[in-house]
Amino acid sequence: MTLHATIDRVTDRIRERSQVSRDRYLAKIARAAQEGPARAHLSCGNQAHAYAAMEDKVDMATTRKPNIGIVTAYNDMLSAHQPYERFPDLIRAAGQAAGATVQVAGGVPAMCDGVTQGRKGMELSLFSRDVIALAAGVALSHDCFDSAMYLGVCDKIVPGLIIAAATFGHVPAVFVPAGPMPSGLPNDEKSKIRQQFATGEIGREELMKAEMASYHGPGTCTFYGTANTNQMLMEFMGLHLPGSSFVNPNTPLREALTVAAVERAAAITNLGNEYLPAGEVLDERAFVNGIVGLMATGGSTNLVLHLPAMARAAGVLIDIEDFHDLSENVPLMARVYPNGLADVNHFHAAGGLGYMIGQLLEAGLLHPDVKTINGTGLDGYTAEPRLDGARIRWEAGARDSLNDKILRPASDPFARTGGMKQLQGNLGRGVIKISAVAPERHMIEARARVFQDQEAVKTAFRNGEFTEDTIVVVRFQGPRANGMPELHSLTPTLAVLQDRGLKVALVTDGRMSGASGKVPAAIHISPEAASGGPLARLRDGDMLRLDAAHGTLECLEPDFEDRAPMAFDPEESSEGMGRELFAAFRAVAGPATEGAGVVV
Repeated sequence: MTLHATIDRVTDRIRERSQVSRDRYLAKIARAAQEGPARAHLSCGNQAHAYAAMEDKVDMATTRKPNIGIVTAYNDMLSAHQPYERFPDLIRAAGQAAGATVQVAGGVPAMCDGVTQGRKGMELSLFSRDVIALAAGVALSHDCFDSAMYLGVCDKIVPGLIIAAATFGHVPAVFVPAGPMPSGLPNDEKSKIRQQFATGEIGREELMKAEMASYHGPGTCTFYGTANTNQMLMEFMGLHLPGSSFVNPNTPLREALTVAAVERAAAITNLGNEYLPAGEVLDERAFVNGIVGLMATGGSTNLVLHLPAMARAAGVLIDIEDFHDLSENVPLMARVYPNGLADVNHFHAAGGLGYMIGQLLEAGLLHPDVKTINGTGLDGYTAEPRLDGARIRWEAGARDSLNDKILRPASDPFARTGGMKQLQGNLGRGVIKISAVAPERHMIEARARVFQDQEAVKTAFRNGEFTEDTIVVVRFQGPRANGMPELHSLTPTLAVLQDRGLKVALVTDGRMSGASGKVPAAIHISPEAASGGPLARLRDGDMLRLDAAHGTLECLEPDFEDRAPMAFDPEESSEGMGRELFAAFRAVAGPATEGAGVVV
């Protein structure tokens, strides 16, 4: 199938925009590849330090076996990362069988936005992405590895690991998922119970029972938030093995896929004939394919923030106009909560990513000729894994959806566009995700209520202050203000107002996670208020218009442009729960439109 004209045009635009930075990047990783891992050139004393704790230290010192480094985000507080506890032993055994040696190069932090929602710790969340990149860089700095395996799943972990993998782009990279937990309490029932608690209809005991039934075992949360969007992205970008993203933890298929990932990590090093530097996988075509997957699945808005930062580490420059233009031409093929009632296990069973990739390739909406760790182009990702004894064989994937209420063909989608819109106007630039927002709510003109934090919004709600159509503005939530926390804890409150018949919307320079849904939310507004951006000039009662159909976000007051911006008071977000440690990060963070990065 001929490549769709918009896919071709956007890719060319990114390539042209990135020419200088990408050429510089490719030259850098080529020099590093030519030098090779330093372990063969280390002094005997240095080598002894590197191998001292290894059982197969003789192989390391005397053979040319590839050495695989593991960078792991394991901890047993996060359900998504708890399965990684067993992976190093499994990978070591598989590496030995594949003729390789294996070392855990280092660990990176992994925090859970689900635990920190609405809490002070959430103000560290976005910057944890940069910390993860830095920590992975330290792990790989020993320069003893012929390839790297990255164990990570959730919100900031995969983007941080990609930034590191791109920075060490001469080192082949294989990303290894852990899989989603089995299905628990249906997501629509969980959402209903949360709203009942927000209105006082039920107590905390009933709420706790529902939450525990939703998040009930090892694995990723089963709704289609940022963590599962990350897993989709790694498959669309060719860094997972085909069909591996949504296989449940602690199953024979999951274990066999991990063994197969080790075999690929051993095969694609510079010591053999299939050398595949990570930086060559991470080109502009791979990032376009990732954005197409984001739109086709209705994935998390957080990736609009992360993908530009991830790409920048590989010398690729992405702008939010690229997201907008691709979204306008990519059909929404999936309905997974919060964009539907199904969870990712249901999506996977209906045909999953293999079916979707096949459909998008046939429609000319994906680059087929990319490099992937599978050793094929993207067409290899239409296959699905099957167990053949203890090993994996790939066979043709689903050609038809097994549930058209969850997954539909590109020719007959749920919507003709991906539902991600760029917003521009005198309030700045930002994005809105409308794939789960009812069409009659795509445009709202109403007076503003302006708040400095999300707790103040919830207090106003409890006091009964929202009695008419309202655009809720929560400002000073950008990266330079307080680290750009998610405002997902506002979702039940705003949904209740909407269910009462009011038209409501959120406008913020902060984030709203992939768990957000039916309430229109203009997010990532840039320039942010703390930098003197337009939101800092808003007042209670200003008439605002949010028009997703035309991509505009405006204050309609005639004196708006002449007002002085309200000054940001950093004291509230400067101390406590480790926030004082991140003052340097807040001072230099880039704008949201460029990924709000610190290290890129």
